[in-house]
Amino acid sequence: MSKAVKAAATRIRVVINAGQAKPAPPVGPALGQAGLKIMDFCKDFNAKTADIKPDVPIPVVIFPTPDKKFTYVMKTPPASYFIKKAAGLESGSQKPGHDVAGTISLKHIYEIALAKQADVPHIPLKSVCKSLVGTCRAMGVAVVARPEEA
Repeated sequence: MSKAVKAAATRIRVVINAGQAKPAPPVGPALGQAGLKIMDFCKDFNAKTADIKPDVPIPVVIFPTPDKKFTYVMKTPPASYFIKKAAGLESGSQKPGHDVAGTISLKHIYEIALAKQADVPHIPLKSVCKSLVGTCRAMGVAVVARPEEA
């Protein structure tokens, strides 16, 4: 495989808090190995995420081009972030399946699924909801039918 084809086929995945991209790890080493301009990415990312709360983790997929430029796609925050915020938790259960760290309702699951479906538009909403319920189970968060039961 030629260098041009290999460089075009690679992609860099990092998770960066909104508005907090800086040349330090994880951004600097990941972009530096690909030979990309780190400060250009940091300035552009910080400008695009300036209106988002600073503690929100944003998954980013960076596609380098052979001429040392790049394009990138920002995804929605991880499902675990949304679940923790909906349940009002700092972290999940230490012993999922044994201890319940918190509860959320099916309405919360539906709202999170609507937000997450932007990343995977070809997957039905019902499947995204089922996946979120599984994530809740893995985090030790109970899912209840009605918000007043939470």
